[in-house]
Amino acid sequence: MLSMIMKRPSQSKKQAELSQGFQQAVELFQQGRPDQAAAVCKAILTSQPKNFDALNLLGAINYQLGQLTESLNYLSAALKLQPSNLTVLSALGLVNMRLGHAAEALKCSNKVLAFQPKNVEVLNNRGNALMELNRFGEALVSFDKGLALRPNEVGLLNNRGNALRALNRPDEALAIYDRVLALKPNFVEALNNRGNVLADLKRFEDALTSYNKALTFWPDYAEAHNNRGNALLGLNRDEEALASFDKSLSLRPRDSHALRNRGTALTKLKRPEDALKCYDTALNLKPDYAEAYNDKGSLLIELGQFSLGVEAIETAIKLDRRKPSFYHSLVGCKRLIPGDPNLRMMEELTKDMGSFTMDERIELHFGLGKALADIGDHERSFQHLLDGNALKRSQIVYDESATLDILERTQAIFTDELIRSKKGRGDPSRVPIFILGMPRSGSTLVEQILASHPKVAGAGEIDDLWKAIKGLNGAIKGISSPEGLARLSDEEFHQFGTNYVDRIRLTLPDAEHVTNKTLENFRFIGLIHLALPNARIIHTRRDPIDTCLSCFSKLFVGNNLPFTYDLEELGRYYRAYEAMMRHWRRILPENVMLELRYEEVVADLDGQTRRILAHCDLEWDPRCLDFHRTERQVRTASKVQVRQPVYQSAVGRWRCYEPFLGPLLRALEL
Repeated sequence: MLSMIMKRPSQSKKQAELSQGFQQAVELFQQGRPDQAAAVCKAILTSQPKNFDALNLLGAINYQLGQLTESLNYLSAALKLQPSNLTVLSALGLVNMRLGHAAEALKCSNKVLAFQPKNVEVLNNRGNALMELNRFGEALVSFDKGLALRPNEVGLLNNRGNALRALNRPDEALAIYDRVLALKPNFVEALNNRGNVLADLKRFEDALTSYNKALTFWPDYAEAHNNRGNALLGLNRDEEALASFDKSLSLRPRDSHALRNRGTALTKLKRPEDALKCYDTALNLKPDYAEAYNDKGSLLIELGQFSLGVEAIETAIKLDRRKPSFYHSLVGCKRLIPGDPNLRMMEELTKDMGSFTMDERIELHFGLGKALADIGDHERSFQHLLDGNALKRSQIVYDESATLDILERTQAIFTDELIRSKKGRGDPSRVPIFILGMPRSGSTLVEQILASHPKVAGAGEIDDLWKAIKGLNGAIKGISSPEGLARLSDEEFHQFGTNYVDRIRLTLPDAEHVTNKTLENFRFIGLIHLALPNARIIHTRRDPIDTCLSCFSKLFVGNNLPFTYDLEELGRYYRAYEAMMRHWRRILPENVMLELRYEEVVADLDGQTRRILAHCDLEWDPRCLDFHRTERQVRTASKVQVRQPVYQSAVGRWRCYEPFLGPLLRALEL
């Protein structure tokens, strides 16, 4: 690109009249001495303020030095002297792009191409300007014109891949990046962009490999460190992701995107104060950063600061009214009313579904499912839920047969005889409390009640139990299977329990009791009892149809609940879960597991709260009845509901949708 800026117009007859001083400036510049070259040019301009050659060369010098505003000024002055000079116009296009003036860059490129339609460099720059203006289809045409002239130009191919990605054609984009890398294996930008497409496709391990390869060629590639962090977030390797964002920011401290992503990692790591600082810093650097407003608002909602959270999300919508994720965030924390302009805009966006990514379409459908339910339009609400769930299910690899088989094998392996023979061999700690069951069954409400007690810390959905299992896997082959867990020796059961307690103590060292609300732990109740015989277990239950409908109406974070996106799979999973719980109920000693019905909790909060506290050997504390006032980060789908006093409007909610629930009712055998 620099050679384009320096290039002399062919019609100038090689500028034979160049003064000796100007020739000296050119030589100095070519020798890598730009400051001295600039001094010579400025001396020329002192006596000849309208010297075209000196102005043009100063534009090139300042471009190379990264002094883009100065470069723009010198080149603009040169263009006034020769308004039709295509070389200067080309250079101005490049400088304007670097300055973020995409519209001006496009004008310059179009003027050049009117006379030089086969100028590959300008076709490329025009495409980049169109990309910045979100005119992706036109950008693709511009890149393709350049590639028709130079089919193996890796820069153009890389940019074509970017256009295809922006047009939601990820498979084609991936093929282009692979072609680029076959031509130039160390092209770090293509490796980075390839990682981005793989991340779009939820292939986070493959994306991580691509970013890591880019970093082997360029260890200080800040953007790749940032994107690598995003892939690690997708893999729930949050501490590693934070380290990647920190590395990126050490290289580019004022990168608002890396700051926002760092905020996401800190949010997941339950460091909300630090996360808010990251979002605020990003917004100070980029006041129109809509995504940062949305993320900040969502975190404020998790912290119970509803008015501030809604305000931040609405600011995001004002900045970008075509972002489905913002509306999805809004309807999750605010009830819409008929005629709400946000509802009208969401419905308007459905007319242009093809312009959105798969994830955006999913968010729009789920958002409309909630918004239309708010105004009582249940038929249209359910149709959007069907569409959103179908799209989400298409993204997920879910082996239903294997999942249900594990539940059946667990029942066969963890018999009452096994429970009796291993009884009392685990760690005796009374710290752990496990809250488990199906999603949307009232578990967050129960945890919030307990976390309102001064002796209890609510840890939320933590994976410490699974990590403790994996911690033993190196020594015991197959421990992750029901058969492997049942083969643990008395010493290993005790060690497993101790490992778990040590893990939760790392983050909550002073709490007398720590809750774990990872609902899928219902699979491991036998293991929990044997490894931690004094741990308290609370099973939350709710009407089966209300439970399943509530699951079906929620877009859960990640892919950890793959069975919730198809009505029949959801119903079959619920039946398998019920069978599993009947098994534990039959073989566990009394007083190990307390079973709570959501409907009874909301109908008799005082009485059921006393049952919960008594089960956990906790004295009565009236603060537990004011659970909605407890300040803590709540990251579940019920983060809004638990900030409100108990209400019974969710009981029997499924009746409004009964005409549409045939597949679910058949799968539930109801």
